Amino acid sequence: MAGQGIQRREILRILGTAAAIAQFPGFSKWTFACGHVGNAVLQIKPAVYNPQFFTVAEYALVERLSEMIIPSDATPGAREAGVAEFIDFMVFSDPDSQYAFRTGLTWMNAHSERLFGKRFVDLTPEQQTSILEPLAYKDKARPGEADGRIFFRQIREFTLNGFYTSEIGFKELDCPSLKMYAESPECPHKDDPEHLHVSHPIT
Repeated sequence: MAGQGIQRREILRILGTAAAIAQFPGFSKWTFACGHVGNAVLQIKPAVYNPQFFTVAEYALVERLSEMIIPSDATPGAREAGVAEFIDFMVFSDPDSQYAFRTGLTWMNAHSERLFGKRFVDLTPEQQTSILEPLAYKDKARPGEADGRIFFRQIREFTLNGFYTSEIGFKELDCPSLKMYAESPECPHKDDPEHLHVSHPIT
């Protein structure tokens, strides 16, 4: 499910949401991109994450789905960033999303059982992909899977939010705010017509 992008301007909205949960001390992997908030870098992380809302089986499914949405290839993906931890705590903190997530995960396993006779996490990667692709792409949609498409959109949004608000994901954006400069760098978009009104410094 690679290639799921996100607009940089959306990061500001997402960061505000993530900042609200960044103080939770139970994350073992997920680290807020703005780690200086609340001196998060000084906190000792637990060795393992204990799900706050999902059961152990549900959490394993969330972890696998997020990993398929943002896989680990040339760069770290959702698993390394601890996205499943973010999703679990976000759902735990938002009662309005709990029913949809729980029923969505139940649908996913029931659908997997109907097609292959096993729970989703017990399928081969190829079988898992064959289930997710019709949910992720309109041109591959199949009749009778509308509930699955709705759930997939929800977990994809949570996955993107969790990844790009994490320290690992935010670095993937190559955001200048994460870098230290001896002096302010020039704008790299010198030919951008929106910048024509900006006066250049006198040399």
